[in-house]
Amino acid sequence: MPLYEHVCVTRQELSSNQVNNLMDRCGKILTDNGGTVVGSEYWGSLRLAYKIKKNRKGHYFLLKIDSPSSAVQELERLMRINDSVIRFLTVRVEEHKDGPSPIDKVRRSRN
Repeated sequence: MPLYEHVCVTRQELSSNQVNNLMDRCGKILTDNGGTVVGSEYWGSLRLAYKIKKNRKGHYFLLKIDSPSSAVQELERLMRINDSVIRFLTVRVEEHKDGPSPIDKVRRSRN
């Protein structure tokens, strides 16, 4: 099956528990359609480069996905109609890198 990375930005008003619930729902959507979530990372609340839908900050998370394209299309369809989601991007990759992503490394080094 193809490999994907899905990055999502949610509204700043959400709590981290709500964002984790959204990540779990995304995983359930993928597993119900024949895919799996290989890994996930919550990057926290970060400042946006510019205002998007009147938001200056957003909660970011990453999902590493091993899934057929139909499951990814269903996930993207549901992301478009979710009011909590500001932006998302799904990219097909050749392989998933082991360990944390570069953004997560920088975030951990600052703490």
